[in-house]
Amino acid sequence: MDCASIKYSDHAILQMFKRDIDTFDVEQVIQEGEIIKSYPDDNPYPSFLILGFRREKAIHLVLAKNFQNSECVVITAYIPDPTIWMKDLKAKK
Repeated sequence: MDCASIKYSDHAILQMFKRDIDTFDVEQVIQEGEIIKSYPDDNPYPSFLILGFRREKAIHLVLAKNFQNSECVVITAYIPDPTIWMKDLKAKK
């Protein structure tokens, strides 16, 4: 996804710290990851669930994007739980 700038919500920063996900991981997932779900009606901006892989681990990001200025806001980042997600980590069981 193309982002002119990236901001992090307080929730995202806390969750990234807890889960050993750094900003480099997040930025790489934004650039190289796959959008697996869209939430076009989210406010204040549409958001997306993105799947990517960094340091041999899967990462899910929820990212909101302001399409007027291409600013992206990381809402949360987490390691998908294989007991909740299908093997491909793209859909819930």
